Amino acid sequence: MASASLRTQTKVTTDILARTRAPAFLKYLRDLLVELCRVDTTPSPKVERMRRAEDACFRILERELAGLAFPGLRLERRPVNPAIAKHPHYSLLHFTKTASRPAGLSPREVYGNRSNLVCVIPGEGRKQGGASVGLNAHVDVVAPYFPPRVQGGTVFGRGACDDKGPLVGIVGALKVLSETLGCRNVRFNRNVVGMFVVEEETGGNGSLSLAVDRELKSLYDTLVVCECTGLRVHPANRGAVWYRAALKPPRGVSAFEMFAFVNEEMEKEGAAIRTESHHPLFPQRPVQTCHGIIGPFGEHPSRICGEVRFRVVFSKPATPQAEQLLRDCLESGLRTYVGLYGDKSQVADPATGKPMVPKHFEVNRSGRTFRITVHGATGHMGAIRERDGAITKMAHLVRSLVYSRARLEAAAGGKVRFELDERAAGSELVLEGGQGFVPTHSITEVMTRLERAAQRGAESYLRHLGRTAPAGPLVKVTYEKLHNVAFDGDPDSASMRNALAAAKLCGLPPQEPVLGWTVSCDARLFATEYPGMEVLTFGPGQLAFAHADQEQIELEEIRKAAEFLALFVLRQTGTGM
Repeated sequence: MASASLRTQTKVTTDILARTRAPAFLKYLRDLLVELCRVDTTPSPKVERMRRAEDACFRILERELAGLAFPGLRLERRPVNPAIAKHPHYSLLHFTKTASRPAGLSPREVYGNRSNLVCVIPGEGRKQGGASVGLNAHVDVVAPYFPPRVQGGTVFGRGACDDKGPLVGIVGALKVLSETLGCRNVRFNRNVVGMFVVEEETGGNGSLSLAVDRELKSLYDTLVVCECTGLRVHPANRGAVWYRAALKPPRGVSAFEMFAFVNEEMEKEGAAIRTESHHPLFPQRPVQTCHGIIGPFGEHPSRICGEVRFRVVFSKPATPQAEQLLRDCLESGLRTYVGLYGDKSQVADPATGKPMVPKHFEVNRSGRTFRITVHGATGHMGAIRERDGAITKMAHLVRSLVYSRARLEAAAGGKVRFELDERAAGSELVLEGGQGFVPTHSITEVMTRLERAAQRGAESYLRHLGRTAPAGPLVKVTYEKLHNVAFDGDPDSASMRNALAAAKLCGLPPQEPVLGWTVSCDARLFATEYPGMEVLTFGPGQLAFAHADQEQIELEEIRKAAEFLALFVLRQTGTGM
């Protein structure tokens, strides 16, 4: 019997590999991904627009999944449960805030007619062994949206890498399994549950609604959350929290100059947390500090800001000596920044082959005003060490100018001030970003330390001015957006062993040692809701391209992901064994 089972397993594996490696399958993956990427699923305060976009994606997926030859397959639009607003992992609806609705919309207004898509494929359960498995991916993407295009074997477009490419990998795997098992009249031994969710990028409320759904949980025992992991399997995720720091300086004190010192202390605190982050699943210490938005610049707390502008305004026409000193101060600040973060003008961007940052900054003069444009390289906050943060770079330049203000004013024979460009007069200056951490630190500790660091930075600036800090906070730090805890699973669990065996069959590179993923995603919602459940993260796509201006994914990676998922599901459910 054992040898017959092995022969059956070998034939099924051979059939799967033949189907996934056929040119027609690659074309199927390409066409489906391009179709999904044509739908703009960025967050919007216009919730009805989001609902229509999600519906468009779900209709595409329902069309593909409904045709699969799995007995008993059912598709469900599971409404997002507004009651998740009471859950500790609920993310506030920041994206719904507008001038007319500054408090934003209520959970019932946002989720009253929106849902996740669930695909349930029931197993027979005739054999002992095996575990029901869920496969999760999200349909939403970050701003700004740009449409898809195909160049050779690569698909460019918002969401191609994060997360519609990994989602297509799930659909491709189910398609191949349907064809392979259907022609043999074989059913899964245990359930397979596909979860296609909304709002991962805004905090995870779509997956949270499914995670707390106890009826749905009865249908799966283990879970794979599909993200752009570069085809590596991870039993753990680092955590992340998004902060909002509103600067509140005393009257007559520059909020913009204060920002430069606040940024410095938050960066130092992030570095300290990283130093303390010794964990066996995270030896690389993936603890990132990302500043994604300041005033009118930037799109997303976890998207590295790629360009900012500020002004240096002289009260009198700047002399040649003052202009030269200004440029010297900027160069000095840049050298300090490059010493800490590297010179990305000397690094080739993998997306273009050109310098990642062609030039660090530009200076344009108009009368008594010098406008400085600071350049960086956008991308996911998890890739910030490989990319370049324009906000932190600007902070170095501004601090250099602040320290040399007296010399600048002496050279100019008048006062000089530094201002964030395009900032409305009298408006509150707000800095937003994210802090990553691993299971060595609780999310509460990280939040407290960031808040204290911001306050230290503000106080440091006042001391530089010779002023005493007033009573009360100089910076109000809140955490109304994403707040993902870190989690660590068992690197030698049954699910990991099945995953590594499937990876070997696919010819994926060996994973030694098994590590946690250096990014945070919806996996932590399920891992924390069900302690002890085996939750893995896996998918195609390179993190460096997620959220980037040139977001892209190789079709070959999606093919390999579909191949892996098909073989993993067979092993995990004990089908054909």
